Amino acid sequence: MPSRALITADAAELLRALQNQHGPLMFHQSGGCCDGSSPMCYPDGDFIVGDRDVLLAVLDVGAGVPVWISGPQFEAWQHTQLIIDVVVGRGSG
Repeated sequence: MPSRALITADAAELLRALQNQHGPLMFHQSGGCCDGSSPMCYPDGDFIVGDRDVLLAVLDVGAGVPVWISGPQFEAWQHTQLIIDVVVGRGSG
């Protein structure tokens, strides 16, 4: 079965730099509108994972970066592969 979450080389490079500056990190995909429709990056443990959240993957970057998704969003996206990438400037849209 393919991984449910992947990261591009550019995003992995940025994530390593963030890990060096801030320590262990995590992602959470809430499925809300606006900024919540993008995976959000937090220092590991700063976002409290709920009982219904689903662990999609642990990205092979540094010590490993867990990628969580809310339970209701997982139900809607359970057949989707999430690809984490970065762009210059505001990455909305």
